[in-house]
Amino acid sequence: MIKNEERFTGKADIYGKFRSSYTSELIDHICSLDGFSKGSVIADIGSGTGILSRLLLERGNVVYCVEPNDDMRKLAENDLGCVSGFKNFISVNASAENTGLEKESIDFITVAQAFHWFDEEAFKLECNRILRNNGKVILVWNTRDYESEIIKSDFDIRKKYCIDTKGLGVSGSSSDLTSFYADGVFEKLIFKNDLSLDCETYIGMNLSRSYAPKKDKDPEKYQGMVKELHSLFDKYSVNGLIYFPQFTECYIGNV
Repeated sequence: MIKNEERFTGKADIYGKFRSSYTSELIDHICSLDGFSKGSVIADIGSGTGILSRLLLERGNVVYCVEPNDDMRKLAENDLGCVSGFKNFISVNASAENTGLEKESIDFITVAQAFHWFDEEAFKLECNRILRNNGKVILVWNTRDYESEIIKSDFDIRKKYCIDTKGLGVSGSSSDLTSFYADGVFEKLIFKNDLSLDCETYIGMNLSRSYAPKKDKDPEKYQGMVKELHSLFDKYSVNGLIYFPQFTECYIGNV
């Protein structure tokens, strides 16, 4: 059984390079929340390579990037700290359930593409411990549009070659969030976040998934998946690009 914090070991570079970002509309909405300001202190939990963290840092916020996977965290430290030089970036080697952050030190918690890996009850307790009064938790996923024939075909390939089905679900937000948010009350928003991808980016995005086979660990599955993704790209691409419809889902509330 692969430990959740080890699922992206060896995938940091491909994850950081090929995973899609989030819409400016999403960040604008977060920044418009009651109590949110440039001085707000944010804990981005399961921050990975810092895709969402970067967008919040660019708005001037202090962001604690909490990430237990060494590969992912070190890439973020180099990219956000050394290369980009964000002075308000703080890297934290810790889990979602035990962040090590001080009690009542955080104004908002963000989680992008990671909540489904957490122990929900333990994370909820940790949120209540580190959040200041009326602090909110913001859960974010990029999810594919499964009404699309391209997405359906893409899913069949991923399911065929995945090393396990954890994280494969058709919607990242499949958890019953009513049990997570206080009194089952939360705000849900959906933003269109369609992509136009060249072949390298399309295949790289799929290989960055936790369940995708690794070339050095399972070369037969890896080569089979890459071959079929190439074929799908050739079938649907126009002028060297494939249209990849997806949404950004966002959930906001107290816990």
